[in-house]
Amino acid sequence: MGDIIGKLDSQRRRARRGGGKARVAAQHKKGKLTARERIELLLDPGSFEEWDMFVEHRCRDFSMDEKTIPGDGVVTGYGDINGRLVFVYSQDFTVFGGSLSESHAEKICKIMDQAMKVGAPVIGLNDSGGARIQEGVASLAGYAEVFQRNVLASGVIPQISVIMGPCAGGAVYSPAMTDFIFMVRDTSYMFVTGPGVVKTVTHEQVSLEELGGAGTHTTKSGVADRAFDNDAEALLFVRRFMDFLPSNNRQPPPSMPTPDQPGRTEPSLDTLVPANPNKPYDMKELIHKVVDEGDFFELQPDYAANMVIGLGRLGGATVGVVANQPMVLAGCLDIASSIKGARFVRFCDCFNIPIVTFVDVPGFMPGTAQEHGGIIKHGAKLLYAFAEATVPKVTVITRKAYGGAYDVMSSKHLRGDVNFAWPSAEIAVMGPEGAVEIIFREDSGDPKKIAKRAADYRRRFANPFIAGHRGFIDDVIAPRDTRARLCRSLAMLKNKKLENPWKKHGNIPL
Repeated sequence: MGDIIGKLDSQRRRARRGGGKARVAAQHKKGKLTARERIELLLDPGSFEEWDMFVEHRCRDFSMDEKTIPGDGVVTGYGDINGRLVFVYSQDFTVFGGSLSESHAEKICKIMDQAMKVGAPVIGLNDSGGARIQEGVASLAGYAEVFQRNVLASGVIPQISVIMGPCAGGAVYSPAMTDFIFMVRDTSYMFVTGPGVVKTVTHEQVSLEELGGAGTHTTKSGVADRAFDNDAEALLFVRRFMDFLPSNNRQPPPSMPTPDQPGRTEPSLDTLVPANPNKPYDMKELIHKVVDEGDFFELQPDYAANMVIGLGRLGGATVGVVANQPMVLAGCLDIASSIKGARFVRFCDCFNIPIVTFVDVPGFMPGTAQEHGGIIKHGAKLLYAFAEATVPKVTVITRKAYGGAYDVMSSKHLRGDVNFAWPSAEIAVMGPEGAVEIIFREDSGDPKKIAKRAADYRRRFANPFIAGHRGFIDDVIAPRDTRARLCRSLAMLKNKKLENPWKKHGNIPL
């Protein structure tokens, strides 16, 4: 028995060496951690249970039978994050460049299957050169097997991708189907075709970073949700992020004890909205002052910044926050912000996370670029998402709620459960100036008359009480009481049950 145990220890040491000292040193020189170091940082100490440490590839072509390393370029298993079960795979760039073989894919598929059986999240730490060319179609088949599981797991268990190195070609489509993507600045990138192919086909000269770096995907494409300065920061933020999420779609979101009292008032909110309706203010100030202890995990902060999305807590329980941002494009809804908001709303609905919506929206962004880009269909995505959602939905209109954008932003008409308005709210078909210029065209050449009629219109129609008279607003509340009213509403809605008509699935306007 001693000899067998000794052999086992030897095999484990060999697997843990990865690609060897030289390749590990090269990984560190790039500012990157190894696959196992990443898992150690991500999971609670001593909680990792590794699977398939001894798996090797089965390729015999191109002398590959002479090159085998236990684990085959990916470390897989399960462990805990703050005491809660998660499954994880971490690609090892020191072994065959982290390239995906048939065996490598089988390891990932095994933990994904198990995660769905037991109802636990999957976190993928991606650092791979792509498909293993020597295996040809077998490696492509491996990718497709992973893709299929991404789809089956969607809406069942949370799926998180952390891009910590290259992710190119077909490899990008697995992260693209997960719920959230985090990247590391300067060391990670994602693209379907690399700079060389781009230059050949389109004659564009572009760097790796410009084409698919963290900056590109968090500001221009919206593919990634957050970017971090290094591996350690990314992994520690993932640990924090997981505390907001339920383990699966059958569980409520986690609840954290907090010293922040649900009934706390915030007098400073009474002066947040400027007297001038055309002057912006920072909606994030409202969010931070309302959520528990000011703890708000914003997603996609640098993309479509006219829409703010993220996770916080109210009364200890996780909520998803969707808000217009008057500081950017006056809070208008455009193509990018509609898609950003819609995907987040659907995520919250998948995983039983109540949605709190803060509204200050003057309408949809006008212009040929938006119309030709499909704002009608893309704006409908946000409408569809809010209307489809069955989780508790509480809405607060802080200022402008004009036209169709009023309807879209979780209005009472889209099954909003509780809809509040601040006294500063203006709920109307359009702004007073635009409305009176249409209604009183004969006065359009007289600025004084138009100003007088606009003031009269605002007094009579652009206020929360007309909507309140019809029951479209449940109450007009003092801004300082916003947190208390939200907490009470969510406590009342805790056991809400609502089902959509049976269907295989809807046809969202993609």
